[in-house]
Amino acid sequence: MSPIFATLLAAAVLATAGDRKPVRLATLAPQGSSSHQILLAMGEKWREGPDGGVKIIVNAGGLLGGESDVVSKMRAGQVHAGLLTSIGLGEIARSVLALSSIPMLFRDLDEVSYVRGKLRTSLEKRLADKGFVALFWADVGWVKYFSKTPVVHPDDLKKVKLFAWTGSTAQIDLMKSLGLNPVPLEPNDILPSLRTGLIDAVTTAPYYAQVLQYYDPAPHMLDLNWAPLVGALVITKKTWDGMPPELQKAMTEAAEKAGDELTVRNRKESDEAVEAMKKRGLNVHAVTPAIEAEWRAWVETVYPKLRGMDIPAELFDEVKMVVEEYRKTKPSGSKTPAPPEPKKESRR
Repeated sequence: MSPIFATLLAAAVLATAGDRKPVRLATLAPQGSSSHQILLAMGEKWREGPDGGVKIIVNAGGLLGGESDVVSKMRAGQVHAGLLTSIGLGEIARSVLALSSIPMLFRDLDEVSYVRGKLRTSLEKRLADKGFVALFWADVGWVKYFSKTPVVHPDDLKKVKLFAWTGSTAQIDLMKSLGLNPVPLEPNDILPSLRTGLIDAVTTAPYYAQVLQYYDPAPHMLDLNWAPLVGALVITKKTWDGMPPELQKAMTEAAEKAGDELTVRNRKESDEAVEAMKKRGLNVHAVTPAIEAEWRAWVETVYPKLRGMDIPAELFDEVKMVVEEYRKTKPSGSKTPAPPEPKKESRR
């Protein structure tokens, strides 16, 4: 290659990179939280990527609205990527709710990781069919009940006004059919609503209860592992297809590492958050085997209603089958590692 041609080629690459629009990413993760910091670090890797890299602008703390708003803005091209919980992902493909909307299905977080690894390829195809590419999956540990008054038994839950995600019509109808009192709100409205009495209880991960100060107006926590809080980083296929293959590869690698770090750090911080909140007045209500059995008996009556309504029947059955598969193959007293995550070079 002649020096003149090489110079012209380099100039063309720089021009293309310079013309590349920044990736605007939205998340409900609080400003300055571990999730936010991890996304910023990932963004630095993207910026340093091959072919001129790509700049990322992270809008944290629900700055661009709730997850329904973010998904709508991604479809309109106003936002290019989002770190979404299963609720937001469910706005794209309802099937993703199978990972976190079957209460008390999972016994430990190893099961959560195993099932997520097994279903990842299938779920990513469903998202891709809707025009979105998943770059990593993660969770932040268990969702638990935080309430203004003690909620220890299922009947206690029927006496409180409970936060529900705006837009989750099927879940709201299901909650009402069980005698619950859901109040549809955006997540940013939770704290003021707890303070004013518009709601009395919310399900969330302890880490977020601490960072967002839910535990102040809702100082009671039921130590019941209700469900994992699962999410994923997704980017619109239109944005993704505009990246050259080598940059896609670098972005994928950085994203995978970010997802692994987010899961490890947030699980750990959720456990630490409980101890920190206890020192500030949080009342933790222990769950005895009898109380757990009471909740499980009540919850399992919900499964037939969840199957086929909020979660596709075939996927609901597959999740339960994979959980049973894990339990049968797991040696007593040991941990079975999750299956390796599928590795994709460019995710085109």
